[in-house]
Amino acid sequence: MPNRHEADRVIHGFPHRAAVRASLTALYRRLSPDGVHRYPAGVTADDVALGDDEDLHLGTQRVARALVRHLRLPEARIVVSFRPMEYAAAVELTAGPEYFVELNDRFRTRRRDIGAALAHEITHVLLHRLGLGFPGTAENEILTDVTTAYLGAGWLLLDAYRRDGVESQKLGYLTPEEFGYVLAKRAEVFGEDPSPWFTSAVAYEAWVRGRAEAARERAAPPLAAAGWAERRRYGWERRRGRAGEDAPYAFEGGAPATRVSFLCPVCLQRLRVPTGRTLRARCGVCGSVLECAS
Repeated sequence: MPNRHEADRVIHGFPHRAAVRASLTALYRRLSPDGVHRYPAGVTADDVALGDDEDLHLGTQRVARALVRHLRLPEARIVVSFRPMEYAAAVELTAGPEYFVELNDRFRTRRRDIGAALAHEITHVLLHRLGLGFPGTAENEILTDVTTAYLGAGWLLLDAYRRDGVESQKLGYLTPEEFGYVLAKRAEVFGEDPSPWFTSAVAYEAWVRGRAEAARERAAPPLAAAGWAERRRYGWERRRGRAGEDAPYAFEGGAPATRVSFLCPVCLQRLRVPTGRTLRARCGVCGSVLECAS
């Protein structure tokens, strides 16, 4: 996991949109909807908080065990060590039951972020044992962040993003807004509002921006929740059989179009439905039933 201190180096927005979408789809495909729904509650702040008077090594192992349980990994011996290193943290991926995690020495004095660093690394173990991964390193790290957030531990990574007069820091590979987006996708499915857990003002702001992007996707044509202006534009483009460059849908079958494809707002799998009617579309990957006015 990267080790960033300077806030002016933080990228904002949604530059990894394609990789984030692919990660959500892959997670649903590998775990199945039932598997994803085994994580209905996010890890609690109490489970991952390290007290100032708590022994550093014993407390760190306690937090690691809590995250192992949360991610439904087998209970096993956990070895967490601190050392000077380029990155924030690293994990050893082995076939055995033990967990070996290394944390950057700076976390000795930044206890509040130990849970965030451990969440990312322990999710690496989960993905390794699931056999879920992408060919490229960058895509795999994004997959790890997305999985951490979507399965209920990634709010820690977003809350570790801070920018104030005392310190500037960001953990993880997603932008703050992308973390907020994935957390909002999770919130839509599980009805879980992570906003009370944020202690960082800039993390909360990123969550709000990510939530707005997720809400926009849930109200985009051909979904029935689309607003009047979006539906009017959609109807005009459907009649001419060609969608605009920035449209969240694509048409097929001439003019007027006979079919439309769009992304499932839950798992981001591409769906295709007939046009010119009101219908319910069921996603074959996540099982969501979507009201469409196509």
